Formats: sequence, C-alpha cells, structure tokens
Amino acid sequence: MNQLKKLLIIGFVWPEPNSSAAGGRMMQLISIFKQNGFEITFASPALDSDFMVDLSQFEVQKKSIELNNSSFDDFIIELNPDVVLFDRFMIEEQFGWRVSENCPKAIKLLDTEDLHCLRTARQKAFKENRDFELNDLLSEEVAKREIASILRCDLSFIISQFEMKILNDVFKIDPSLLHYLPFLVDEMSENDLVKLPSFEERKNFVFIGNFLHEPNWNTVQYLKETIWPLIKKQFPEAVLEVYGAYPSQKVLQLHQPKNGFFIMGRATDANEIVKNSRVVLAPIRFGAGLKGKLLEAMQCGTPSVTTTIGSEAMHENLPWNGFITDDIQEFATKAISLYEDKNLWKESQKNGITIVNECFQKSKYSDALIERINSLLNDSESHRLHNFMGSLLQHHTLKSTKYMAKWIEAKNKN
Repeated sequence: MNQLKKLLIIGFVWPEPNSSAAGGRMMQLISIFKQNGFEITFASPALDSDFMVDLSQFEVQKKSIELNNSSFDDFIIELNPDVVLFDRFMIEEQFGWRVSENCPKAIKLLDTEDLHCLRTARQKAFKENRDFELNDLLSEEVAKREIASILRCDLSFIISQFEMKILNDVFKIDPSLLHYLPFLVDEMSENDLVKLPSFEERKNFVFIGNFLHEPNWNTVQYLKETIWPLIKKQFPEAVLEVYGAYPSQKVLQLHQPKNGFFIMGRATDANEIVKNSRVVLAPIRFGAGLKGKLLEAMQCGTPSVTTTIGSEAMHENLPWNGFITDDIQEFATKAISLYEDKNLWKESQKNGITIVNECFQKSKYSDALIERINSLLNDSESHRLHNFMGSLLQHHTLKSTKYMAKWIEAKNKN
C-alpha cells in the first residue's frame, strides 16, 4: 500500500514523556508510525498540561475532542482514517463505537499500556494481605471491560510476555488478536558506557516515578518506612533522592533531610538524574506491565535493586543489572553492596546493556508491527470474520454504549 496512510491516535491524556513511562511509550509508537509513512493525528478529550509534548515538532496534528459529543462523528468522517489507535481500554469504550459506526473499514488498534485488571487485582490482594492468584482476575470487574475492549479491536498491543500468557491461558484470547510489543529503544554498546558518568562521578540512591500511579506512591512509602531505615543503619551516610511528577502533600511530607531521605519533586531531566545516581531502588509490591524506570536505569548505566514484580517480564531470565529480591533485609544489603563494590557495579551495568539489546531493541520489533498492520489493512474482512466473539460484542456494545452516550449528550444540552 503506497499511498499515505492516515492514523488517528485517541489518547487518554496528551503525551508527557518526561512524566511517565506511558508518555514515553506513546512517543515510541508515534516514531515507528512516522518512520513508516503514516500521516498522524492525535486527539484527546484531556485538558492541555504544562508538561505535554509539542506534537507539532513531530509533524503530528493535534485535535481536542469531547466525550459524549457527536462533534466527534463529524471530525472522524472528515478525517476518514485507515487506522485508529486507542490509548487504553477506557478510550476504546468511549470512542470505539463511534469509530465503528462512522468509519467501519478503519483498523482498530488498542494499546493496553498494561493490563489494568492485573494491576487492580494485585493491588486488592496486597491490601487484603493475601497472595495474588490468577483466578482473582476472573472476578475482577475491570477485567470484563478490558477483555471486551480487546475483543472488539482488530489487534491489541501487549507490553509484557507475562500478560500475553494471561490473556492466552486465563482469558482464552485468540493469538490473532494480540501483538507483543515491549518498550522500544535503540541498541547500546559498551562504548556507550564510556560516555556516561563513571562509578566515582556518581552519588546517591534514587527512585523516580509518577505519583499519580498508585504502585509508585506505595513504593515510596515502603522505602521510607521499611527499607530505608535498614540501609541507613548499615550505611549511615546514605542519601536517597525521590523524584516524580505530581507529588501530593502526602508525598512531600515524607521529606526528611536529616535522615538522608529527600523528596525532590518533578525531575526536569529524568535521564540526567538517573545517569548521575549510583543505584536505583525500586521495591515495587504490586503493578503490571513493564517498569519504564528500570529500563531507563539500564540505558543510563545505573544498576538497580528491585522485586520480582518490578523485574517481571523485563529480562527473559538474563542476569539482572543489579539484584532482584523480595526480602527486605537482603534488599538493603544488596543495595549497599552495589553502591560500594565498583566491580559488582560495573558487571551489573554490562548486564543492563545485554537486557536492553536482547529484550527492547526497536529494530527487532518495529518491522513486525508494521507488517502485522499492513496485513490487517489488506484483509480486515477475513480477520473480523474469524473474531466472532468480537463481532458479537461489537453488535451489543454499539447499541448499549451508543444510546447511553446519546442520552448523556442530550442531558448535557438541557
């Protein structure tokens, strides 16, 4: 297909690559589509933010849209995209039926970001002080919505192999509806490490994460109350700097300089901060997807200590760029070892490069993605014919969601 293809991305928020891994992920997708000749429009019902990326710099058209408003129908009919990408299932719920009704031939893609039902079920199990089990997912309300959204779309991007397995084994989703697509970054070499600050030039432990994301807030609490006192006891001069966008008053209250625990707020340049830190601490206790902060640490040549959940689906059993442990005492001991032992630190740094190249190299995944989308563009009818559950859901959702949205729109006018 040689003509310029039109892609409409409908975003949950405007991309903020410096605030969250989700923003970085979106810019990676935009880059791949741009490189493959797509004309891109990015639309969102979200309010503009001070930290959103300037889409015009990437030759992407920006369009503000409204929820439950038929003005979207006029907009999409005029745009007439070949492909529509929904950013998270909640956006597909709101706009999917309008896309299907007004542009029935458009290929519908869903970027799940992570499985929200997995994150929610794990968080619930954690708060109830019990072990998470895969069967918990089957009773999770959000799972019903999320799986329905995946079934209604032609293809869903899944960021984690663990989540691919859940979708196949627990929810019995046909593999033809799923496409594994991790974070996508450039290849690294050991020469890249030479350009980075050395062991001696770096100082302090660091944690970085968007505080609107509950697992990050929980991690900082856990660090402050449980892990940091253990590190401080063995290593009195230790300093931890905690960075993150959108810190609440609760987060700011944890700032305790006399104890070496600093809440630094939003990072103006996360990359620079991680590059100049010696060790990343990420004792993450629940969540889903992949952890952008840990991939960023590898790219910055900064070893990390994390948990099983933190490292999940990130390293294909390759040696970690530091340590993985769920034991708090071991976590503290390993963090100090990494901080003080230059040889261990350098070996961990090299492990990070291997993981980046083996698991996240852009060239390894981008061509396969475009091939899959072109295949759908060439033969969407056959693909949809074999997705009976999707068409069944499409049929009923179109009616129920459509009339609920029209009722809300009529109500808003009164």
